[in-house]
Amino acid sequence: MPLPTDPAVFKTSEDLVHQLQTLFGKHAGKRPAHAKGLLLTGTFTPTPPPALSPKPHTSPHPHPPLDPLLKLHRHSHDPRFRRRCRPRGIAIRFILDAQKHKHTDIIAHSTPFFPVRTGDEFLQFLRAVGSSGVGAQSPTPLERFLDAHPKAGEFVRAPKPAPTSWARETYWGVNAFRFVGEGGRVTFGRYRFVPVEGVEIASEELKKGLGENYLTEEIVGRLERRPVEFKLVVQVAEEGDITNDATVHWPEERQVVELGTVRVEGLLKDNEKEQKHIIFDPIPRVKGVDVSDDPLLDVRAGVYLISGKERRAV
Repeated sequence: MPLPTDPAVFKTSEDLVHQLQTLFGKHAGKRPAHAKGLLLTGTFTPTPPPALSPKPHTSPHPHPPLDPLLKLHRHSHDPRFRRRCRPRGIAIRFILDAQKHKHTDIIAHSTPFFPVRTGDEFLQFLRAVGSSGVGAQSPTPLERFLDAHPKAGEFVRAPKPAPTSWARETYWGVNAFRFVGEGGRVTFGRYRFVPVEGVEIASEELKKGLGENYLTEEIVGRLERRPVEFKLVVQVAEEGDITNDATVHWPEERQVVELGTVRVEGLLKDNEKEQKHIIFDPIPRVKGVDVSDDPLLDVRAGVYLISGKERRAV
């Protein structure tokens, strides 16, 4: 996973990491982005729909079962923040060849909304948040930013209810990708993870009795009793759909192709140690699944890598 080669993208990635640390503090051994999470193990079994690409996680053709690594995390950038953090996320690593360290990752979040289109806009957003604390004169920098960026306002206002479990929530991919199939056929799509048991939101009464670490405690207890399953699907874009802007939703009536079932079976051994070393990559870096020209992708990769290297250095 290389750092961005474009100096401007690298600088924006660095500035974003520093701004996250300014907002939420710097915590030894924890990365600035998505600091609190849990690593899990499981399997992936493909479903036989029309193939989007020849890669094992997007094709129905026979392959040995994949043994993915998964990370469930909260979007707080301060590891002391617990259940009050919204939204949440999932990352999955498909290990294609363990001996050659060949893999591809998917990262998704518990909301289909994203506030901005570019890394520079995200930096402006975070700086506006940092300048709009208690005592800030109205209109605050954040209020002015949201007025100038309606999609950011939609993200802030969108409901982000607490689930009863990490296993009872849908996760949406932020960016679109190019799936290159047989004969060079190109399909643009966005990933989703859909819980097999269905979505379940915690009631206000239930939330009153939940502890600070209830998501972690619940998923650990659930996995001791039985595996958890998600369907990995792709929402397919049609001609004319915008594929390079994470703030733009496609109509819900677009085709959704099921790729397979992710079966989560247990916790990874030496969880804290392994979390310190693994760095998930929002760019696929495998033939058959390519990036779109979404400007967020390189910046996201830069932020994740810089964050991960800082965590490893402690």
